[in-house]
Amino acid sequence: MTPDSPDPGQRSLPLRWLAVGIILAVTAFRVFYLLRLCPYDLSPDEAHYWDWSRHLDWSYYSKGPLVAWIIRAGCELFGGVSLAADGSLMPAVRIPAVLFGAGLLAGLYVLTYQTFRSDRLSFWVVVGAISLPAFTACSLVMTIDAPFLCFWTWALVFGRWALVDNRSWAWPAAGLLVALGILAKYTMALWLVSAGLFVLFTPGFRRHLVRPGFWVMALVAGLSAVPILYWNSQNDWVTFRHVAVQAGVVESRKASGVRWFGPFEYVAGQFLVLLGFWFVAWAAALVRYRPRPTVPIGHQYLWWMSVPTFVVFLASSVRASGQLNWPVAAYLSGAVLTAGWLAEGVALGRRGLRWALGIALGLGFFGTVLLHDTRIITLPAGSFASPETTENPTPIRGFDPAARLKGYRYVGQALDAIRAEVADAESADPVLAGLRWDVPGLLAFYTEGHPQAYTFGLALGIDRHSQYDLWHPNPVNDAQAFRGRTFLVVGGGDLRAVLGRAFDTVGPPQEVVYREHGRALAKWYVCVCRGYRGVTPARRPGAEAEH
Repeated sequence: MTPDSPDPGQRSLPLRWLAVGIILAVTAFRVFYLLRLCPYDLSPDEAHYWDWSRHLDWSYYSKGPLVAWIIRAGCELFGGVSLAADGSLMPAVRIPAVLFGAGLLAGLYVLTYQTFRSDRLSFWVVVGAISLPAFTACSLVMTIDAPFLCFWTWALVFGRWALVDNRSWAWPAAGLLVALGILAKYTMALWLVSAGLFVLFTPGFRRHLVRPGFWVMALVAGLSAVPILYWNSQNDWVTFRHVAVQAGVVESRKASGVRWFGPFEYVAGQFLVLLGFWFVAWAAALVRYRPRPTVPIGHQYLWWMSVPTFVVFLASSVRASGQLNWPVAAYLSGAVLTAGWLAEGVALGRRGLRWALGIALGLGFFGTVLLHDTRIITLPAGSFASPETTENPTPIRGFDPAARLKGYRYVGQALDAIRAEVADAESADPVLAGLRWDVPGLLAFYTEGHPQAYTFGLALGIDRHSQYDLWHPNPVNDAQAFRGRTFLVVGGGDLRAVLGRAFDTVGPPQEVVYREHGRALAKWYVCVCRGYRGVTPARRPGAEAEH
């Protein structure tokens, strides 16, 4: 009997229902947490995507349209309860991420059962996923990863039914899931690449290349390109240039020359994200189940759906630094293989492995609990932080990376007070603006009335192109629509030198500091800038895409 053949002794209806209960309980807790307990404001990315959701379109500068559509749906469906519970739309923006997180857990259960026919192992895969802080974060923060990972997981499930189990109806279903994933994150295209490599290099499966099923799946998945290509044809193909720079394909400030230590940094980052143990276990599972005739075909399928994604980003690290979450999809099928390898080791009585597994689960759950409110550890640790200085006004961030998700509501309230003063004096509301692409969404989200905000960063030579360059009117490319207006400009220092050429007068910077328990977590400067004159328009979007 092979590991992925049916084993009646491993089927357990009580465990199956227990897994369902845990997934539902975790989902309910996460929703309650967002409504009543969450100490974190929206991240800059979330606020940026929320701003997109106010301008629904077929695609956007750097991403597909799905994240904006989902956030818009979340605000429409959950906006009322969100405002009543939290006083903001933050929970409404994030609740869809919780639902996709539940879908991810359910998909991992099904995928594990497909492979090993074991409810016990499937249950423990769900528990392990819940313990990983990285997966928990993806289920609480509404970025492109939440839908992307859910669709990737279920595409693995339906892809297995199509490729391995020869179920004809699964081909278009898998294609649809891939299409939805691409609309969320372009990395989903690697799912098709991985499936193609599995078919090409697995004896007996090349037959799929001359049968309609595989091509039906690819065609359905390819439909996702229609809205993206249409939008880009209307916007000078900015997405393609942006992605090329991100991947290090073309020269830029981000990718100039060879980064000889890039692969080492990449592997080290992934090692840390997976808490060390899980990365080593995943690598060991890849070696154990590497494709060869003695390895069950279901295991080979999962191997091919894991390795190519990791290798692609490993290769790109030679040119561009990338981000820690880029290869995360590789660990979805990898998690199932890892569970199988660990189960074999435990069954063989390897006590050291059992102890290491227990410690890894314990550390993971501790990290997951800590993730929900980092003050558990940062309050006592904060006493060891260095003093606040002009060069480092927020040293607590060295202990608490989550501090970067705090204080935006506070700065919004401060801006509202300044807005009211200016409006009373000038009988007109000032315009809000920042100096980076990731600031306007936060300003708009956390100020009363959610006014449209803008960015001057590109025109002043201190930021990259973004979606704000494509919306009209905007103060850089359509200066006549804003000429003479008063702006409140938010930045990280004295802005008078950089803003002087755009306005008649630039007021002294007003310092806004957000503190918790006496420690500064965030610091901004707000300048009241009167008499907008205009600035030199930016070059065509995409020319210097940076992220």
